[in-house]
Amino acid sequence: MSDQAGRRATSATSEKAGSVPFYTPRFWHGMRWGPWCRLLARNRMRIHPLRWPMVLVISFCAIVNSILAWIQRAVYGRRIAAARVADPPIWVVGHWRSGTTFLHELLCLDPRFTYPTTYECSAPDHFLVSSWGLPWLMGLLLPRRRPMDDVEMGMGRPQEDELALCVMGAPSFMTRAAFPNEPSPYDETLDLDRTDPAVRDRWREALGRFVRCVELKRPGKRIVLKSPPHTGRIAHLADLFPGSQFIHIVRDPRALFRSTVRLWRTLDPIQGLQIPRHDTLDEFVFASCERMYEGFLRQRTRIDPAALVELTYEDLVRDPIGEVRRIYERLGWTGFEEVRPRIEAFLAERREFRPTRYDFPPELEAELQRRWSTYFDCYDHAASKRVLAQQSCDCRRPRAWH
Repeated sequence: MSDQAGRRATSATSEKAGSVPFYTPRFWHGMRWGPWCRLLARNRMRIHPLRWPMVLVISFCAIVNSILAWIQRAVYGRRIAAARVADPPIWVVGHWRSGTTFLHELLCLDPRFTYPTTYECSAPDHFLVSSWGLPWLMGLLLPRRRPMDDVEMGMGRPQEDELALCVMGAPSFMTRAAFPNEPSPYDETLDLDRTDPAVRDRWREALGRFVRCVELKRPGKRIVLKSPPHTGRIAHLADLFPGSQFIHIVRDPRALFRSTVRLWRTLDPIQGLQIPRHDTLDEFVFASCERMYEGFLRQRTRIDPAALVELTYEDLVRDPIGEVRRIYERLGWTGFEEVRPRIEAFLAERREFRPTRYDFPPELEAELQRRWSTYFDCYDHAASKRVLAQQSCDCRRPRAWH
């Protein structure tokens, strides 16, 4: 399908990008001065005139962040360097808009687990010394719900650690949102096997340091992390944190494509220092998934099969209690019945939420089948695994168990 046809298909069904107040914190408000200046220099200061007020505010915040980061290094530097992650982390992986956020929040209801909060991911260089008051202040400026899907937001809620890597100035795919009209940086980190070793070492150092800080903040609890770009990094995560376990969620590729296009159409105008054109957005979404899942399929052969469980978004929405129970059993976790009341209460609060429905033109369907054949295979594989597990359970337990 041509780029022009893709743009026509995208514009035919895309929804108007959400908006947020001008004072809403952006990703870049948590950066230190050095990473912030490098981000601007790498993109040759190609900033839209309307974005300069935001740039000036972020620049002031970058100076404050640098001071707070220096204080954290002075107070906690040795402890951070010496910290050890007591229990191997749990990683929720899957493409953007595949249900990773919903699954992450369900798992984090277990009081034995912990997670990086939105504030900690927004201020990764100093949250150990600044979490006494700044989360409250920033929470006042944060929208109550995410503009792309109306999911509730909050400084204390679980957040994806890729945001922390981005804010720290580490090699992160998310930095593309700052300059959406420029070539996307760090595309190769979606498949860490294909990344330059020096870039990979920077990524490992930043992620390791951030996870150790979370461990220091709440010791004695197993950390649950989620980030879509980690899908093509699972073998490297298992190497960095031996004993890690992975939960991979997939979604019908048609809904996934449409929802991902809508994600970037919503996110880029909010986060961007440019006015996004999005003239090649369909191609960008196609290529990102291809790269990520080439890495995932290659790397999954290098991790313990018993450390990976897979499910579909559709099954999770249909039967969240049953799917979370299956995850507990598959990964050998205990205590599900103690957690179940928390999950039921959480689900009761979200009972009004309904996923967005998308139209799908035939020409886009054909292109999707061609470009995302690997993802279709992953989706079919996860669905068939669920059917086999269901049949196995039916042989041993009465149906009421589900």
